[in-house]
Amino acid sequence: MDLDLQTVERAVRAVRLGAIGAAGLASMAERSLAVAEFAGEHARAGGLTRQTLSERAAEDELMWLFRVGVVRREVDGQGITDRFRLTPLGNRVLTEVRRADLPALSPLDQVGNLLTRWLS
Repeated sequence: MDLDLQTVERAVRAVRLGAIGAAGLASMAERSLAVAEFAGEHARAGGLTRQTLSERAAEDELMWLFRVGVVRREVDGQGITDRFRLTPLGNRVLTEVRRADLPALSPLDQVGNLLTRWLS
């Protein structure tokens, strides 16, 4: 799948500046995860998140990654569920964030990500 470089860069920046870490993405590459699995101290201790999140904050983080295109919501016979899984873009982002030679993000990157998130 051909992905626009700007799209990939924006998604990588969103993940690197977000609360859900590479381990959380890797888990979603293997199976769908419920919002509740990203909430609480156990999620931080297990490496799914970089900080302890409430369930509401976890949902906000996942919905931001959904808007960026990194994750998708699972659907069952009843409709949309509270479970998320990686998209093809998300798999590409996971590969990128696992690289050891990523440059540090600048304050401009942080402000740009914050504005994009706030305006979307």
